[in-house]
Amino acid sequence: MDKITNVVEMKKITKIFPGVIANEDVDFNLRKGEIHVLLGENGAGKTTLMNVLYGLYKQESGEIFINGKLAEMRSPSEAIANGIGMVHQHFMLVQNFTVAENIVLGDEPKKGLKVDYKKAREKVQELADRYDFKINADDIIEEMTVGQQQKVEILKALYRKAEILILDEPTAVLTPQEIDELAVILRNLTDEGKSIILITHKLKEIMIMSDRVTIIRRGKSVGTVETLDTDIDKLAELMVGRKVNLVVSKEAHESKGTILKVQGVEAVDMRGVQILKGISFDVKRGEIFGLAGVDGNGQTELVEVLTGLRKATKGKVLLDELELTKMKTSEIIEKGVSHIPEDRHKRGLILDFSLYENTILGQHKKDKFSKGQVMKYPEIRKYTRDLIKDFDIRTPNELISAGSLSGGNQQKLIAGREISKNPDLLIAAQPTRGLDVGAIEYIHKRLIDERNRDKAVLLVSLELDEVLALSDRIGVIYDGKILGIMDAKDATERKLGVLMAGGSFEDMEKEEGLYDYEDAPLNIKSGNDSNHENEITTEAAKETKTSIKENISKEDVETENIRKQDVSGKQDTNSVNDTSGIKDEGEV
Repeated sequence: MDKITNVVEMKKITKIFPGVIANEDVDFNLRKGEIHVLLGENGAGKTTLMNVLYGLYKQESGEIFINGKLAEMRSPSEAIANGIGMVHQHFMLVQNFTVAENIVLGDEPKKGLKVDYKKAREKVQELADRYDFKINADDIIEEMTVGQQQKVEILKALYRKAEILILDEPTAVLTPQEIDELAVILRNLTDEGKSIILITHKLKEIMIMSDRVTIIRRGKSVGTVETLDTDIDKLAELMVGRKVNLVVSKEAHESKGTILKVQGVEAVDMRGVQILKGISFDVKRGEIFGLAGVDGNGQTELVEVLTGLRKATKGKVLLDELELTKMKTSEIIEKGVSHIPEDRHKRGLILDFSLYENTILGQHKKDKFSKGQVMKYPEIRKYTRDLIKDFDIRTPNELISAGSLSGGNQQKLIAGREISKNPDLLIAAQPTRGLDVGAIEYIHKRLIDERNRDKAVLLVSLELDEVLALSDRIGVIYDGKILGIMDAKDATERKLGVLMAGGSFEDMEKEEGLYDYEDAPLNIKSGNDSNHENEITTEAAKETKTSIKENISKEDVETENIRKQDVSGKQDTNSVNDTSGIKDEGEV
């Protein structure tokens, strides 16, 4: 490759931390106007390599060239001066500042000795409108969705005239709609000549978004492939060094009696606005009950009520007929409930604590870990080492702080801790967020193992693939209400999508039973006479048919066919899939 076409060249980069070689002689290059993905397992060294490029870390050896010129990246300010911007996995925004205040922070336009906020706002709004971000410069960050906050981070880099953008796990917390929007944004940026580096585990998105993929395994570069010349299976094998089963399979399993009953639960959010509006469902022993829905429809608040983190204003939560509604979180844990939280930093870990201290959170008073006020540290450390081995947590030892781990390894630490408590009910909220395909495969297997041991699992996930693959029954939450519950064997992405958009079972019946999707004119079958069809030829009916057909993508159909083939003949009403892997993406 001619050097002129490479806007970034990293040669023989080595970065060492105490006890760990994070990067060893890694080569990487980025072409002008391309989207280049860095792919690798949790803790493989992807983010470390990009932190070196952005000036957050200094490499022990190796060279960096920007537009053919040798560059010393001693700090992020030098990286910014070289036209590099980075959007971190955990956003760097001041929550009570406006969009404009966040974007210009550190680079404010001045009017004399004062900051010219009017000019700042105008420049930011002009930039947002130019890229069609649909963001108001006066909006407060804490009132915005995660997807909107990510756009603010991208605008921060563009405001500083970045020509090279690094995005670390940009889709990890986005809804499917926001992911689609991001893909369009990134392509528009490359059409302008920007060059983009993505760090991600999601194989399906890699195939859609990227031009090339560089795979890093255990700190070393395995190679670079053109996206058009590879497929999901090959990328998964290159990433983990072995074949990965990308379709979840499981044996049929008969559920037992009901263990969790949620009856008419209502709750308000931090503003006092009602967010849960009479939620009712139950979870049985020996089943995985999946809860699907677009983010922001009450999932977070529901899990908080179930775990004692938020008080219900009305209704009951019963565990084996024992009411949990007014119990403290510690009491709920003692009754046999474990919780994998959706926000690992806020609810899952104390980042400054060591790994062995984090692994006993919530169970530190148990006899095996303490005697009176004295902690049994040798037993605690052995327990942690076993957990590290069982869940393949990439760390030099159990003594380092949880904050030193990569995001994916932090998630594995939490999942391992909660599953190892041997709970009667496991509440798993986004359990595979930030994990690579190998780790997802393992977590899925452990969740199904729990179900096969007649434990109950409540799975709350924004990923429809994950919900469909793992669940025995599926409920859909919309606007704080459960709109419907169905057996997983009867569910499809399209059916769930109707409910997730606020539709009903009647709407699904219209789509499934009333419409004929053939290329002939749209037919509506009469509800009074099954043999009679009234042909509708109006423009409105044609538009309806076109809209419906466009919404059924080839990818969705193929995914659904794979799932049905895998489940065919194996499942009864309560069956789910096993955990040998995910469906066809790196991170479910």
